[in-house]
Amino acid sequence: MDTTVLRFYPTVFVIVTDMLDMLGDMVWERIKQKAELDIDGTVICALPNDFQSSDICLEARETCYNWFCKVGSVRELLPRIYLELAILPCWRFLINQPMEVLDRLVMMVRGLADPLTSLYCRLYMVHRMQKFGFCSSGYLIKCIKDIEDVLAPVLVDKEGYSYITDDKKLLFSLVEPAIEYIMKCLFLTGRQENNVLGILEELGFGRNKFQSSYNSSHVSILLHYLLKELPSELVSSLAMEILDMIRCSNDCSFSQVLNYRLLGNRLSEGKSQEGFLSSLIDEVIQAASQYQSLYDYLRIMDAYVDLMLQNKMENHLDALLDDIVSLARDKFLSEEEQASLQSIILKLLSHFENLQEVLPLNHFIEILDLMSGTSKSSVNMHLLNMGTRDGCICDSTTVQLLFEVSQALYDATDFVNIKDDDNRQTSHLISRFVEMVDYGAEMERHLLFLAECREAFNGIHELKETLVRSSNTLAVKALKAGKKHINFVKSCLAFSEVTIPSISSPTKHLNLYLETAEVALLGGLISHSDELVMSAVEYLENVALTDGLKSIDIDSMASVICKLCSLLVMIPGNPEKGVMEILKSIFSATRSSSWATPRVKVKIFCAIMSLLSTLSQDNLPYHSANPEIIGNELLFFGDSSYKQELVSCTQLVLSELLDAIEQESSQISRGNMALEACNCISSALVMNEKVKELCLRLLETAKGCLGANDRYIESTKKSLQLRYTE
Repeated sequence: MDTTVLRFYPTVFVIVTDMLDMLGDMVWERIKQKAELDIDGTVICALPNDFQSSDICLEARETCYNWFCKVGSVRELLPRIYLELAILPCWRFLINQPMEVLDRLVMMVRGLADPLTSLYCRLYMVHRMQKFGFCSSGYLIKCIKDIEDVLAPVLVDKEGYSYITDDKKLLFSLVEPAIEYIMKCLFLTGRQENNVLGILEELGFGRNKFQSSYNSSHVSILLHYLLKELPSELVSSLAMEILDMIRCSNDCSFSQVLNYRLLGNRLSEGKSQEGFLSSLIDEVIQAASQYQSLYDYLRIMDAYVDLMLQNKMENHLDALLDDIVSLARDKFLSEEEQASLQSIILKLLSHFENLQEVLPLNHFIEILDLMSGTSKSSVNMHLLNMGTRDGCICDSTTVQLLFEVSQALYDATDFVNIKDDDNRQTSHLISRFVEMVDYGAEMERHLLFLAECREAFNGIHELKETLVRSSNTLAVKALKAGKKHINFVKSCLAFSEVTIPSISSPTKHLNLYLETAEVALLGGLISHSDELVMSAVEYLENVALTDGLKSIDIDSMASVICKLCSLLVMIPGNPEKGVMEILKSIFSATRSSSWATPRVKVKIFCAIMSLLSTLSQDNLPYHSANPEIIGNELLFFGDSSYKQELVSCTQLVLSELLDAIEQESSQISRGNMALEACNCISSALVMNEKVKELCLRLLETAKGCLGANDRYIESTKKSLQLRYTE
């Protein structure tokens, strides 16, 4: 095969050997057919899988022999070897123990002068030996030794390999797959033969061999793939010897850095003996420090970080962090260096349970400052996740660190594209961090922190809801501490009131207004409560006007309005502005809105009816938790205009309620809405003939839509009968 264009050689090898495999299979089947069938197709015998050469008839043996004679007549060495390897399994038809054949083929391959050709030929030989079923470790050991002999001259630039020495890295990258495959086959066979230690001794990698030739070196690429295939327990027991081999084997066939790194990774796979680890890592740190490149140092030490952490080697960890700072100081880190440093830091974070254990580490903050780009963002995400994992965040140092981490994440994230999963996770982590911060008795400092977060992270919509709820929680906390904090409570309410308008979700927007109004009520701040409720109603009116521009969750909006009606039971009416001003505004916004379907209107109008009924009672069912706030039953006690206003509003709402039912196009929905209205009217109004007539009319509507046997209709009838008899 042509080797003038090196990069194509593996591809050509695969194509050619595939065809040779097909040829070998065809020859095998042809000879086997001659051995089993007569000329006329009569079955002579059926060969078992473990047949002997004596089981083969003369004609089949002659055919097989002729094939090998044809191959032997090929003058060029390489084609002759490949052809014989292709039909290698056919030797089973002639001899039972073909050791001499295999020995001869091994010797023939040694005649190939070109290193690339020689290695790939050995690769095909091992492949066909396995097909032959006679791939003992002895022949594989010979292959590895021959490969080492072939590569040794290349490493020292002997004459005769000029085209290879122009680009040794290319050559070794091309032979790497062949070496890996042969080494894998060798140790697979060694494990089957239970002779791994014997293989190491034969190859010159064993402990005894090593001790007798201390300064001997091996080809780095062979050492790498040997170390890759060694059983974990052997790697642990021979770790110091392997480390010395790596130190002595420093050639251009493979990066010594990757060999140091592989040793660390292999040691991490199994349970290493603690006795030698300290001295081993000392030597590794010393070896890694000799590299001038920070990238090489980080790649090596990254593989040993887990070992240091698992075995509580604090001194070695401190030495590692010292070296990193020393090598990286006043230096812009490349992407590769950033990735390696990221790997080390993430291992540190994964090992410790909380940030309080990580922050005291030597130079930890300084190392964080060395990072940038996506690597820093990844580390920051882990830091923030770790910091928000458990309980409250009370330590001011931790709060400051996580705030800076959150700022870095925010600056590195495009929150316009918030639908992206990574952005959503970042948003959630920052919001959770803000929610978990607790300054204890320093409530003013906490409110200032919330203000800083609002300014720093104004693009995170989820956070704004967290800020309002945190501010309201602070206000409640201050109220529990006594009236002396009333000015602070007002500051919290002002903070919430300013923040809420920036929340885009209509449902959340309204909910937060109501929650803040409840806090104001708890503090006895009626004027603040009125302003917040009016802001909610005004927003509701605006939603009704601009509903086409927003995605509205209709059912959630209806639930919030019902909640507002429940809250109005506790809020004293304002005689100056009109006792029913808020209620009328809710009613008007609902009636005129295009987003409110007939079903939703019925739900809201029923809630308003229930509110009006409640306000007409001499004793309200519940009051504000603040005893200083007077309920409407006392505030308007004996005021006939108040009662008249309630009656007037009730008539207006009742009329719209009946109209909404008629507007529903679905019969089933209209029937259920009629029953809902019937139950509401019967419970909210004093039962008289007029009310009874109205309820019966609604029942008839329901019957026409749902049928007379509907269970909901029957239960409503019974309820009406009970109320009428009361």
